[in-house]
Amino acid sequence: MAAAESCFKIILGSSSMARQRILAEMGYEFTIMTADIDEKSIRKEKPEDLVTALAEAKANAIMARLQHTDILENVACPTLLITADTNLCGLFMQVVVYKGTIREKPCNEDEAREFIKGYSGGHAAVVGSVLVTNLNSGASKGGWETAEVYFHDIPNEVIDSLIDEGIPFKVAGGLMLEHPLTLPFVDAVIGATDTVMGLSISLTEKLIEEALRQPGSSPRVQNMS
Repeated sequence: MAAAESCFKIILGSSSMARQRILAEMGYEFTIMTADIDEKSIRKEKPEDLVTALAEAKANAIMARLQHTDILENVACPTLLITADTNLCGLFMQVVVYKGTIREKPCNEDEAREFIKGYSGGHAAVVGSVLVTNLNSGASKGGWETAEVYFHDIPNEVIDSLIDEGIPFKVAGGLMLEHPLTLPFVDAVIGATDTVMGLSISLTEKLIEEALRQPGSSPRVQNMS
């Protein structure tokens, strides 16, 4: 869908600079709202279930906030809320899966160092979800994608520099792949790079079209102010 031909507004429910950059590069203008949720209170065994549940929780939290604002008043076009999550699973919601274990943001320096050293010379899987909610019709469409990342050996001094900058504590799995210190040690990405960065372009476009096309039973947000 060409952004210039569309008539709808977008709220991006994320503070992620990578997601903001991807959505802007897709040609969309958007406003940003963040969700104040306790991500660690949401537990699922499968990474795809976890990222889906986290994206839904973020959407619900933002919709609750919107009920007490006038953001949706006198808006002629549909408003879409986009939330996402990513995890790195031994290998980004987005989660990272490493050797079958879901990895979220590391809790301390020791865990961050353990995470990154584990990727060195190996690989990890990234699971990323996207949820698009039409706040006018109530239609909500979601999905998830995966990708794999292979790494060269990552020197200890690079790991120390990343930790000193606080980078590992900002992302699932503890490693921001697009960071200038990390990027030279990425050997290959199997799958879409934008999925690894936190927002699949193809999946997002598909879900936007579906959320706009599918009728809903009632608006997801009613103004309570």
